[in-house]
Amino acid sequence: MRKVIYGINLTADGCYDHTKNFGGGDDVHEYFTDLMQDVDLIIYGRKTYELMVPYWPDLAKAQSGSIATNRFATTFDAIDKVVFSKSLEKVNGNAKLIRSNPAEELLKLKKEPGKNISIGGVDLPSQLVALGLVDEFYFLVHPTIVGAGRRLFDDLQLSQSLNLKLAGSRVLNSGCVELHYLK
Repeated sequence: MRKVIYGINLTADGCYDHTKNFGGGDDVHEYFTDLMQDVDLIIYGRKTYELMVPYWPDLAKAQSGSIATNRFATTFDAIDKVVFSKSLEKVNGNAKLIRSNPAEELLKLKKEPGKNISIGGVDLPSQLVALGLVDEFYFLVHPTIVGAGRRLFDDLQLSQSLNLKLAGSRVLNSGCVELHYLK
């Protein structure tokens, strides 16, 4: 069965709001590019999809960023995507729009052959974490305190605590810390 992995950037105070300045460098894009090597499907809700597309596909075409940024854009653009939304009219490129129950669809997708399934954003992953459908967590903690903004899992409702097992950690050159946890 395919694994569902969840990767996200966070500040040291737990903020995930990308309108805040996280800092970081090319090693952040290299980190997520490496993580995507074992992924052949990305799942988003509407908000995250609209943050990522068309920005990254456009950058993949233009190749106007740094080498690391361009590599991430190209890798991201090549991976198939599923977007769960009841309000979007359409999605672009190699994305598929699904309006039905995300948990049911994810269970079907996990049974299909393939590499890992990556989920991104916060609202949809929170729902899937609460249902026990996320297998691995990749938190990239930036050495920044922003003091304001939504915190990861602020709205998560669990029937009991989810204890994770640390599978690995490392410090990137930018000072970001990767924390890899297993369910």
